[in-house]
Amino acid sequence: MAEKANLTNAALLELKRTDAERESHRAEAIHELKGQNYQSIRDIYLVEEPALIAAIKRGDSPAAREIINRILVGIYFFGRERPTLLKSLILELVVNMSRSAVEAGGDPTELLGVNYSSVTDLAKIDTEEELCAWLVSMLERMMGAIKSNKQYPSTVLLGEAMKYMQDHLHEEISRDDVAEVACLSPSHFSRVVKSSFGHSFTDLLARMRIDKARELLIRTEKSLIQVCLECGFSDQSYFTKVFQKYAGKTPGEYRRSHRSSFR
Repeated sequence: MAEKANLTNAALLELKRTDAERESHRAEAIHELKGQNYQSIRDIYLVEEPALIAAIKRGDSPAAREIINRILVGIYFFGRERPTLLKSLILELVVNMSRSAVEAGGDPTELLGVNYSSVTDLAKIDTEEELCAWLVSMLERMMGAIKSNKQYPSTVLLGEAMKYMQDHLHEEISRDDVAEVACLSPSHFSRVVKSSFGHSFTDLLARMRIDKARELLIRTEKSLIQVCLECGFSDQSYFTKVFQKYAGKTPGEYRRSHRSSFR
């Protein structure tokens, strides 16, 4: 009705609505922060930044905005009398956010352009409200850069998961653990693994462990029980059964056949 009467326009209404939502989120962040026992800006970063990075990698804009609001409220409280320090901390946060966006599949060239133009804008900001708006705007541009990449998330994030699995083959690894590293829900992670490798997570993990066992059997003098344990198996008989399933031979037979082939 206001628009039809030419008392306002859609763009102005949207701007006011955005400002109101931002203030509402900031009020919620202040309320949440009161329940935290932060003693310094460092405390805030140690607790909040990992969750922010994870939210950016999985493309969860609402969660990332909530965390940014809490970080802003906290660092304003501790750094309100040191504006130069405050802006330095914000810039460091943006750099880390950008790195995470690139790791999540964002276009590096686009993100570098965003960062370059933003430094000048940051220098001109004087108020908490302007800073909040600027940082949220940066977040949205980063999220846009991630979502515009059609490869997201089945390449970069899956690569993070594979590296984690390779580095922790000797430990107990669950699908949920690896999905969390990839910043994906367990069910979505299972679908991505299946579509990318043609195997379930359990099958993929077993194949990786057996591949590592093959290498140890050929290249080292470690006993079968040592190989068994280093590849994440706690029971040697089960290790033998799984190894035979994928390699077609028992571990001992596999070692002897490959040692003789090098003579």
